[in-house]
Amino acid sequence: MNSSKTSNYIYWVTFVAINGGFLFGLNMAGISGAISFLKEQFALSDLSLGFTVSSIMLGCLIGSWFAGGFSDKYGRKKALIVAAILFIVSALGCALSQSTIVFITSRIISGLAVGAVSVLCPTYISEIAPADKRGTLVSMQQFAIVTGILLAYVFDYFLLDFNYQWRLMMGIPAVFGLFFLTFLLSSFPESPRWLFNNNKEEKAKKILSNIFGSDYAESELKSMKDSTNQNETNSAKLSDLFNGRIFKVLVIGTFLAIFSQITGINAVINYAPTIFQKIGFGGGSALIQSIFIGIICLASTFIAIWLIDLKGRKVLLLFGSVGMTLGLAYLTYSFMFPNNKSLGILISILGYVAFYSASMAPVMWVVNSELFPNLYRGIAMSFATAVSWIFTILTVQFFPYMLNQLGGHLTFGFFGAFSLLSLLFVLKYIPETKGKSLEEIEKEMLSDKVSSNN
Repeated sequence: MNSSKTSNYIYWVTFVAINGGFLFGLNMAGISGAISFLKEQFALSDLSLGFTVSSIMLGCLIGSWFAGGFSDKYGRKKALIVAAILFIVSALGCALSQSTIVFITSRIISGLAVGAVSVLCPTYISEIAPADKRGTLVSMQQFAIVTGILLAYVFDYFLLDFNYQWRLMMGIPAVFGLFFLTFLLSSFPESPRWLFNNNKEEKAKKILSNIFGSDYAESELKSMKDSTNQNETNSAKLSDLFNGRIFKVLVIGTFLAIFSQITGINAVINYAPTIFQKIGFGGGSALIQSIFIGIICLASTFIAIWLIDLKGRKVLLLFGSVGMTLGLAYLTYSFMFPNNKSLGILISILGYVAFYSASMAPVMWVVNSELFPNLYRGIAMSFATAVSWIFTILTVQFFPYMLNQLGGHLTFGFFGAFSLLSLLFVLKYIPETKGKSLEEIEKEMLSDKVSSNN
């Protein structure tokens, strides 16, 4: 299990999976540099601009809702292959669109893929990773997302003065989608836990043995069998999530996913240049400030990757919630009493993004991929993620209106209030899952009392 060959294989498999996260970030942030061109090209009002940008979230909602059930039936690998194809088709559709309808339709298709990988990638990695590396490896999904966000800002900046600039900005994901599809079709294995749950024990054993060795494979299979013996059925239905002990786990995971979105991060990511223009940075300068956001996201994610298996999930969530709340509080104050506080606003935005990226962004995916029991993980992840996308849609859709009509102080004050609530929620309800096998976590979460101090 400690051989370099084994390590290289698990990291290769993780690298292939997180390409979905990279395309997630590339598609979500890539439109930020194109917003002013799209507004002029299609003569968009604030609300229609909001829908054009947020339409991807509608696809995310649909994609995340169906991804779990589809992957439970056909496998994680096949579902990822479908997502890769959708990334390619949607990017080409956006780049070549001649009308708002075609553009929005293509963005919705892109959202189907983003929503699917937001469920599938952390689910897949959590099911294949060993307990002592699971937090780090699942966090690599967020690392890939923020890398995609950063490169989207960089591409947008360098394409700013090109002919057909917004079309090139929107078409870039097609290239990376092709790479993702090629990787998936080459040497990417199916999830061993999915194989086991679908009566393909020998295939599951072979994959685990290839990655970690035969002893580890035997131990993992024994844990899976013990967990399966405690279940009355080998199949899961959506209605099962609302019964008994699994429901309380679903509520905890769903609220954590909601807090990860309603604290405003996607409004900042999608409208970063617009926010910076609001405080006096214009054109290319606003895009450069957006690149700073991408760099901060990337650097802060390294902190999470370093600490998540060392210090634990709950500590990072608490630390991040405090920092996010303070950053949003200062933003609220700065917009309420401007007086040339543009530098302070810039610093507080970067601080907010840094705390979010070092905590809520990666840890939410890790915790939710661990909390839900093996049998229900696919559909439970789909449900929680789909609900979170509903709040993302509302946030991104109404952010331009809130910023222009209500002002920055009320807008960021709204996000700050939910950031404070997230701190209280994590403190009371989120258990510590560091270093535990998925089967151990399942046993604890389905006990009569879920302790937040585990």
